[in-house]
Amino acid sequence: MFSVYGKAGRVFRGSLEELRRVGAATGLARTRHVAPIGQDGRDHAGGSNFADLIADTPTPPPADVAHRVALAAYEEVRKADTPRQPLTKVQAIMSAEVVTVPGSFDVEQAWALLGQHGIGQAPVVSEARVLVGLLARAELMRADRLPKADSHPLVWRALLAQPVTDVMWTPVPSVAPDTDIRRVARVLLDTGLPGLPVVDDEGQVIGFVSRSDILRAVVADPPLDLWT
Repeated sequence: MFSVYGKAGRVFRGSLEELRRVGAATGLARTRHVAPIGQDGRDHAGGSNFADLIADTPTPPPADVAHRVALAAYEEVRKADTPRQPLTKVQAIMSAEVVTVPGSFDVEQAWALLGQHGIGQAPVVSEARVLVGLLARAELMRADRLPKADSHPLVWRALLAQPVTDVMWTPVPSVAPDTDIRRVARVLLDTGLPGLPVVDDEGQVIGFVSRSDILRAVVADPPLDLWT
């Protein structure tokens, strides 16, 4: 189940097929060049280096037969006695610790919050934590939005004092936690978004599901259920 939220609250709720018949949300086309949020942002922010790859490479098993038998026995004992259930729903892969921007923030406060967490964008929420929009650092840095370099300091101060509700993208699509992962992937492909806020029945933000979350599910154990 998908929903679209704006400043006036929920403006749409329905299936993937119904969502496709709704007009595109404001600014969705621009999100193709915006750094993702949540786990996506952290994936791309730090990068990787050769030392990290070496550290992550498993050490080869010992050649001694006795040691190999002992290690195999240890692995059997260490395994959790739980069934492997395929991953099918958003709630199984979403990031629950999502950073949100209060709608009462001004641009300066929001910029500091995004920088503190090293993310490129975040859902904007009301006092009741209901989704109202999406704020992106790239959007704030648009050339046509920024004052000229020689502008008076008061012009810059006025920019930073704007409420985030005046510069955020709204309305913005969201997804319920029990939605099929493959349907979310379809929406991400159709819109170019890096991920979707996850909301409950009241529209409160409870998580975020990103493209990287879905990719992790493809290689995870238990795996993403791709065929049933």
